[in-house]
Amino acid sequence: MSDLLARVLSAYGGAERWKKLNKISAHQRFGGVLWPLKQVGGIVDDARFTVAIQKQWTSITPFTGPDRRSVFTPTRVAIESTSKGVLEELHDPRASFAGHTLETPWNPLQLAYFTGYAMWTYVTEPYSFTFPGVQTEELEPWNEQGEKWRRLKVTYPGSIATHNAEQTLYVDSDGLLRRRDYQVDIAGGVPSVQYMSGHREISGIVIPTTRMIYGRDAQNRAVPEPLVVSIELDDITVD
Repeated sequence: MSDLLARVLSAYGGAERWKKLNKISAHQRFGGVLWPLKQVGGIVDDARFTVAIQKQWTSITPFTGPDRRSVFTPTRVAIESTSKGVLEELHDPRASFAGHTLETPWNPLQLAYFTGYAMWTYVTEPYSFTFPGVQTEELEPWNEQGEKWRRLKVTYPGSIATHNAEQTLYVDSDGLLRRRDYQVDIAGGVPSVQYMSGHREISGIVIPTTRMIYGRDAQNRAVPEPLVVSIELDDITVD
């Protein structure tokens, strides 16, 4: 384990604490231009998500209806009714995005896939960086707004669904993750930058409560307009 990864894990409560936990749940509020662009506005703007910590699984409720929820794994997504069970499902969901661009609309099952892997990626880090097949490497530091942030390159294996295989995380002097650079492969490979803030300690681990996502230019800088996605969390529980 690299010195930087060890520093980050310690700041987030330590790997041993994460190993004892099963799930994270929170109320989410989503904003930004992505959802209406993808013609899925309103479905997940105000909902509650739950992610498993020791495996890649996410559920969001309500989802397309007050008595419905999404269920995500890397190989299958579904929409379920609380009374009737599975209503729709899609196996090998990532294959359904072949040929997509940023403007290509999503159907509800594709939305379930995107939000499922995204929320799992976000709230299980940095613990997920220790999973089998995940590789990390420290890169040269980066100066932003008068601060010097260390950078951690994370390479995910194909077994983990996420935005793209190689992502770069930026670490502040307290060991907290403050920025992520990535591209959204299922939306035409759009370069993106995400800022994390509002870090809170809950049940011995740390979770950022605010994320702001923008486009990223050729100089590795955030494009301030438009705000692509905003994520705000409250009522967070850890079990």
